[in-house]
Amino acid sequence: MDDIDHYKILGLPSGEEGAKLTEKEISKAYRAKALELHPDKRPDDPDAHANFQILKSSYEILKDEKARKLFDDLLRVKREHQRRHLERDSKRQKMVSDLEARERAGFAPDAAAKDRYEEESIARKLKEEIARIRAMHGNKGAATASVPKRESGGVGKESVGGAKLGLDKEKVLKVSWEKVGEGYTAQRLRDLFSKFGDVEDVVIKDAKKRGSP
Repeated sequence: MDDIDHYKILGLPSGEEGAKLTEKEISKAYRAKALELHPDKRPDDPDAHANFQILKSSYEILKDEKARKLFDDLLRVKREHQRRHLERDSKRQKMVSDLEARERAGFAPDAAAKDRYEEESIARKLKEEIARIRAMHGNKGAATASVPKRESGGVGKESVGGAKLGLDKEKVLKVSWEKVGEGYTAQRLRDLFSKFGDVEDVVIKDAKKRGSP
């Protein structure tokens, strides 16, 4: 009987609305239901007697002032419990959503992270190139690194603005990268490449000029 809503058994609204019903309204609803559910009206229903007894029990509770007050209190507590449960679920879902948002933000790369990634990528490529040059020449010493700006003409030499640099093509290191942020200056590249050996010169070729005659 604990799970039975006695108002609904009588076909009445429950909750706060049911608590406002008068004794007259409850009695009227009971009489109407009693005529409908009386076993004499349902000779073929094996549950007719049991259902009618439940109806009578619900009516006895609702017409008793003290019992009805306790039942109304029970319904109120259940409603509050359900409301708090929904609020906790809502807060829990919000916490999960906020946590996921913070995690996504934590994995989002910022400008500094992009710069570090680019620098590490260039350093890794440079190290591979130095290893290749050393292997090619069979020389375990430091490699000479340079990023030249090419001009047409000249065999075995590199030039910038028509001036011969006098560089040995076999010891020229070419490195390319995708520009992110402010890019790299010649001094920054020199500092970076110097970790792997002596750098005679650094020449940066603008990507926009590539492929021009």
